[in-house]
Amino acid sequence: MNPTPSSASALSTQPSALAPLDTFPRRHIGPSPADQAAMLQLLGASSLEELIAQTVPAAIRLQKPLNLPPAQSESEALGTLRSIASKNRIYKSFLGMGYYGTITPPVILRNILENPGWYTQYTPYQAEISQGRLEALLNFQTMVSDLTALPMANSSMLDEATAAAEAMSMCHAMNPDRNAFFVSDNVHPQTIAVIRSRAQWLGIHVIVGDEGDLFHDSIALPITTKDLCGILLQYPGTDGHIEDYSALTQQCHDDDILVVAATDLLALTLIKPPGEWGGGGADIAVGSAQRFGVPMGFGGPHAAFIACKSEFTRKLPGRIVGVSKDAHGNPAYRLALQTREQHIRREKATSNICTAQVLLAIMASMYAVYHGPDGLKAIAKKVNSIARLLAEAVPEFGHAVISDDFFDTLSIKLKKRSAAEVIKSLNPHKINVRVYDAETIGVSFDETSDLNDVLWLLEAMTPSNHKGSFPGKPWLLEKWQAEQSKIENRKSKILQHPVFNSYHAEHEMLRYIHRLQSKDLSLTTSMIPLGSCTMKLNATSEMIPVTWPEFANLHPYAPADQTAGYQELFKTLEDYLAEITGFAAVSLQPNAGSQGEYAGLLAIREYHESQARAAAANQLPITNYQLPVSPRDICLIPTSAHGTNPASAVVAGLKVVPVACDDQGNIDIEDLKKKAAQHAANLSCIMITYPSTHGVFEESVKQICKIVHDHGGQVYMDGANMNAQVGLTSPGNIGADVCHLNLHKTFCIPHGGGGPGMGPIAVAQHLIPHLPKHPLTGADASKSQLPITNYQLPTPPIVISAAPHGSASILPISWMYIRMMGPDGLTAATQVAILNANYMAKRLESHYPILYRGKNGRCAHEFILDCRHFEDSANIKVEDIAKRLMDFGFHAPTMSWPVPGTLMFEPTESESKAELDRLCDAMIAIREEIRAIEQGKMDKTDNPLKNAPHTAPAVTADTWQHPYSRHQAAYPAPWTRVHKYWPTVSRIDNPYGDRNLLCTCPPVDAYH
Repeated sequence: MNPTPSSASALSTQPSALAPLDTFPRRHIGPSPADQAAMLQLLGASSLEELIAQTVPAAIRLQKPLNLPPAQSESEALGTLRSIASKNRIYKSFLGMGYYGTITPPVILRNILENPGWYTQYTPYQAEISQGRLEALLNFQTMVSDLTALPMANSSMLDEATAAAEAMSMCHAMNPDRNAFFVSDNVHPQTIAVIRSRAQWLGIHVIVGDEGDLFHDSIALPITTKDLCGILLQYPGTDGHIEDYSALTQQCHDDDILVVAATDLLALTLIKPPGEWGGGGADIAVGSAQRFGVPMGFGGPHAAFIACKSEFTRKLPGRIVGVSKDAHGNPAYRLALQTREQHIRREKATSNICTAQVLLAIMASMYAVYHGPDGLKAIAKKVNSIARLLAEAVPEFGHAVISDDFFDTLSIKLKKRSAAEVIKSLNPHKINVRVYDAETIGVSFDETSDLNDVLWLLEAMTPSNHKGSFPGKPWLLEKWQAEQSKIENRKSKILQHPVFNSYHAEHEMLRYIHRLQSKDLSLTTSMIPLGSCTMKLNATSEMIPVTWPEFANLHPYAPADQTAGYQELFKTLEDYLAEITGFAAVSLQPNAGSQGEYAGLLAIREYHESQARAAAANQLPITNYQLPVSPRDICLIPTSAHGTNPASAVVAGLKVVPVACDDQGNIDIEDLKKKAAQHAANLSCIMITYPSTHGVFEESVKQICKIVHDHGGQVYMDGANMNAQVGLTSPGNIGADVCHLNLHKTFCIPHGGGGPGMGPIAVAQHLIPHLPKHPLTGADASKSQLPITNYQLPTPPIVISAAPHGSASILPISWMYIRMMGPDGLTAATQVAILNANYMAKRLESHYPILYRGKNGRCAHEFILDCRHFEDSANIKVEDIAKRLMDFGFHAPTMSWPVPGTLMFEPTESESKAELDRLCDAMIAIREEIRAIEQGKMDKTDNPLKNAPHTAPAVTADTWQHPYSRHQAAYPAPWTRVHKYWPTVSRIDNPYGDRNLLCTCPPVDAYH
């Protein structure tokens, strides 16, 4: 008999003697049946059913269980997924376009990518317990800055195409009176597609053409160069050609046009970097660090990069790691310029990027650390030598290489064979090459390439009637001896900092990785109770498939007949997520929550646009069919919303109108009615989060949806709090039209220290035509030439990510989670997440005020403690409590959001009662320390909270001048004497770091 979906404890009953024993829900859900009973007793609820009835409004409850396959055991699910993966066919890829085969050093593969000490960390907002990953990210920034020869780089972007779109937005923000952006037609086609999609609703005209014609009077541009805010150049080009852009850069700068270079880090070890071009150098550089040891993964996740000149730092999107000092004057890392993070700026943002690809940036930086400058150059020279070897040989077979200047990519004009014949000949060798047209192919080499590859490529290009005369390997080897790299023209040195020149032996690298890991708190140490972030179990069984070659080693534009396994995975996962959300269809393309928000809003915008065009079909002049028609550009957003919501709305070209919240933290219905009526003619949508960002199931949510629908708008639901809905209710059931899902929250993809994430969108039936598309799916990897007046083409499709399915290689994690939990397990997980939050709130309510509760006094899956009064009573701020928790071995909950001066806890379903109690005990002990300050028993300025966190050097120093004991500082709870997590720096001085901005590796003597 299947366990009932209404009782989590039923999931732990004894299985049949013949059934699999490695069942998963009992491993994922922390509290045992006995623990659940004790927790319910404290809450005064007789059962989980009663607690849920008191918490989730009856009007939105699902009336039937989820229609999903029954749970499989861990071994069964892995077997099923292995069978799916086996349907993928692994070809050696020479497709290029920014994706390359790479060799992940095993020491990095095992000790970072496959290590929960690295992949279960959270975003480094609490810098004192994030020093390891912050150092690795600073290495990444230094690596990018060195290789691009631009002084400022951030700590990674989502992918190269997104980074290029962000660079376009930077150019526009710095030249707001100029509304055109030029893109070279030698830029990767996926980048052009993402840029055009991004530009449309921002009112930026994108012109794609030959950059050589840009300043020629003979070319008829639809704009003048005085209209251009910037231009984007690919270096090397998508066809492999390396151009000297010095003269063009000078011309652009003479006309106040900013220059963006999309470039390749490995090539930059040998060729002149964009920052050193003549004419003042490129202003911004973007690209991908994928080929630095990160598998292709059918498109991601990978760490992209963006770097710029120092004067543009304040416009740089995403996160920047900087160097500051701690309370004892020691160097310490933290996120620099946090107040300029885009999501904090809300509707004033120019970007909605609030995360990064931390785990992958760390891998790429460690790849550079491990190989060092000489190793990277050796790899680059090998790649270029193989490419040059093929280039020298091709003419002898009757074909022509289009460019003499290249790094790793050749475009070859075939004379005696067609592209189709070459493809057919390469199939037995399992090799993919790029096809431009019937007579032109592209070949991109990488560090996995060898002489056999060149041999097979030449054989495939040999006309059928000449097969017998093919000279073979000895002839190639002779040419190999004669042909060495001729490309090295970079004069400046790279990666001179000691960190890139010290860890080339594996045991030294291993020690360095573990030294950094030990400085960070992850889920391997203790629970991370961050509200709205859902730091739950990332099970080993879920993680294992990520590095299977069948998932890791596919190029995102591989022909469709080679990717049947991925297609099956996508289809089943989309079906699962559609059922869970109550929607009709799902797109897996958005590769972060912020991108999911953006994609969902664009779907709404395009829906309104299609409605307006249909209504005005007989009235539109034919020359204007490409211009926006719908006036619906108002987005209503509650004042309590995630900061990414207004930022995403702005990026989607919407105008934000805030909606007030009442004293209970709910959306103010009367204010909503007023704003909806006021903007009825222009209302596009409302963005809501459910349960609310205050941790409450709002009773009026269906009324909210109806008000917006009645005034012609759509309802966008932020899926950040989906962990409180699965199996109990759904966005579709509530009345929303679209939602994004944070797979890195509810569906178990680990946060990776601040990325990767995934943000698929689910939509109602009428929005299906407006889901993201992609120009490159399967075999279509053409150059995608567009006319120079291409902004007059019909509305471009929504393209969100560089790859058709975003960060495809981490989707098996969520597939495994859903498949192992089954419908009953997923429902039980939601129930226990709500139980755990209410249990903690009950234990803490007599020590801290609980800020918001639902109608029956219950919270949802998270709750907020009000700490504002402590500032008056004891001179204690929430930051002091957050830092003191580090001494107890815990990461702080979400601090001062959504209400300043508060702490928001989300324990998730994965934490056991023992761990919940431990955190409650820590919070109660801290409350007693605050009470001692209030009563005058402790000094208001010199106490354990104000001086937290306490490092080992501080508590073992020769002198101790504080009025409390060393023991109280370091061992404030019994468990800290059993296992002590030591922060490696004391409290960091953030203002000092912003006043003295340093965002690359500091000199070694700084640590002395």
